[in-house]
Amino acid sequence: MNVHFIAIGGAAMHNLAIALHNKGYHITGSDDTIFEPSKSRLDAKGLLPETFGWFPEKITKNIDAIVLGMHAKADNLELLKAQELKLKIYSYPEFLFEQSKYKTRVVIGGSHGKTTITSMVLHVMHYNNKDVDYMVGAQLEGFDVMVKLTEHNDFMILEGDEYLSSAIDKRPKFHVYKPNIALLSGIAWDHINVFPTFDNYIEQFRIFVDSVVSGGSINYNEEDPTVKALVETSSNTIRKIGYKTPNYKTVNGKTIIETPEGDLPIEIFGKHNLNNLAGAKWICQHMGIDEDDFYEAIATFKGASKRLEKIIETKNSIAYKDFAHSPSKVKATTQAVKEQYENKTLIACLELHTYSSLNTAFLNEYKNTLDAADVAVVFYSPSAVKIKKLEDISHQSIANAFKRNDLIIHTNSTSFKQFLHTQNFDNKVLLLMSSGNYGGLDFDELKRYMQ
Repeated sequence: MNVHFIAIGGAAMHNLAIALHNKGYHITGSDDTIFEPSKSRLDAKGLLPETFGWFPEKITKNIDAIVLGMHAKADNLELLKAQELKLKIYSYPEFLFEQSKYKTRVVIGGSHGKTTITSMVLHVMHYNNKDVDYMVGAQLEGFDVMVKLTEHNDFMILEGDEYLSSAIDKRPKFHVYKPNIALLSGIAWDHINVFPTFDNYIEQFRIFVDSVVSGGSINYNEEDPTVKALVETSSNTIRKIGYKTPNYKTVNGKTIIETPEGDLPIEIFGKHNLNNLAGAKWICQHMGIDEDDFYEAIATFKGASKRLEKIIETKNSIAYKDFAHSPSKVKATTQAVKEQYENKTLIACLELHTYSSLNTAFLNEYKNTLDAADVAVVFYSPSAVKIKKLEDISHQSIANAFKRNDLIIHTNSTSFKQFLHTQNFDNKVLLLMSSGNYGGLDFDELKRYMQ
């Protein structure tokens, strides 16, 4: 099968291209620019475009399918040529559904926690030598790729993103998958550029719940009142099974959860992660993993890449980076780190980087999200605001939004780095939260200052 990728360099797109290449498909692709690690990974498989740009002459009737990435616009020259030739055009989620329509589809949805829960499930499957197809949004230890597709596996595990599918398919991705087994971890308003009101955002999750196939099941976080109300009032004829955070304690910096077989020390920490663990346990049991086997496996789970990832540890200090950027994630992550290291000073740094976080209409959603930190820092780049064509943000509007008088605000990457480099990190924990790169922060250089 000949498949051409328009915008092959995206994090999700290049992984799907590699998965299909590994499956024996003939893959071509284009993009206007490709960054690492996508560039090296595509090059290693012989899939890196020779020249960057859009070339309609690449699009011929010999192509069996086009996969269109979100990075490509509706007026993309290759897309227009494909439409002219009436080729079959799939969005990324549509193609994944096509590859899994005869499998049992397991879809993990939610504003937060979906990558971690999907990663937990895959870790447990891998530990128990149970081979499954999957798509996950983070690189996992023990996994070479973020997408795996086979002809023979019975299950397909999909991280269910609520963002749009493509420039010509405005459905949220998780509306496409039609799960047999679903999970909903939590709902907290995000993606204000696409879903301008909270009610509109909630509606996308209602459609997701109703998309579970008749006779299927959904596990849901019953500690989230919005999730609980949405699932329990759905008229879809499916099994509805709630889950909640297990009992746990922290002893000498180690998290221990209660299980039917006794206390179990685990590598991860934070109430939100333990709530995710409870959801992952249900999904694994649906997939044939006994409770005892789940606990044995999950004890060795260290987390997904960029999700509370330990990047520096010295004798007296420690640093984590986390993908947290939405208000609910920022609050949960900050609280988790402070709870785990209650006797250390927590310096929590948040980069406002996404469209929503840099939008003055959305800023107030960050109220009290950094309260658990001993030192709270916000960094943002005014140039990022201009690129996104948003209103200018003042220091005062940020201070007012977070409701913290001692909030430290940096708008220059150099001053932000100088702030970090001049800190005394003795008996301190540094938490860096962003979906960006903290203004080009060099972690190796930072480690030298933390010694």
